[in-house]
Amino acid sequence: MLKIGLIGYGKAGQAVANVLCADPALKLSWIAKRTNQGADNTSSHGSIPVIGLDTTDFSEWLDTHPVDALVDFSGPGAIHVYGEEVRRRKLMLVTGISAYSDVELAYIRSLGEEARVICSPNITLGINFVILAAKLLREIAPHADIAILEEHFRNKPEVSGTARKIAAALDIEDESITSLRLGGIVGHHEVVFGFPYQTVRISHDSIRREAFGTGAVFALRELATQTGPGYYTFEDLLMQRMRSQWLHA
Repeated sequence: MLKIGLIGYGKAGQAVANVLCADPALKLSWIAKRTNQGADNTSSHGSIPVIGLDTTDFSEWLDTHPVDALVDFSGPGAIHVYGEEVRRRKLMLVTGISAYSDVELAYIRSLGEEARVICSPNITLGINFVILAAKLLREIAPHADIAILEEHFRNKPEVSGTARKIAAALDIEDESITSLRLGGIVGHHEVVFGFPYQTVRISHDSIRREAFGTGAVFALRELATQTGPGYYTFEDLLMQRMRSQWLHA
């Protein structure tokens, strides 16, 4: 059984905790919020302890509360709190944060020299499969017109990191992204290919934030099968699984 420490306990973090707690192969050992202000020592997930990253000596905490992996759904700054412990203890790390700077991404990649690390701005299985399918169609039809539509909840301020990732994967400019902010939407991404006489749309909807949890669980299981340290993308892990399926088909 893998013991997990969860970083971040906002809406996404709570949904991820639901999935981690429901998986019999995993044990959610503790939760770390960004701040301990107003927090008590337990979560809504039973007796699981809660700490604040701003008031906890993380090295001492891990000495007394060891885990096999960290799952991060907090904010980009948290990596500087626990990153060296990932490196020193060779912990698996799954981070689903979309707002990392280039400097922070380079630092996370460096952790892959000592530990098994996956970083993905959208860690749902579905959206990463959409990216693979869109890349395949892009190779088949390199001259097709492509546009990306992303829709999110009203208070999301920035352009979706997932949409930017799709644009980068397809080698198109961010100006091809159209963003909508509407109440009642968790997340919608759509890639539209325009051909003469036909249109292809590849889309994904996040219905509940627990979708991030199922993606995190997939990433944890796949990382656990890797024989050595490395920096992985979700696409890397999906392609490994797909190759395995094709070889045994």
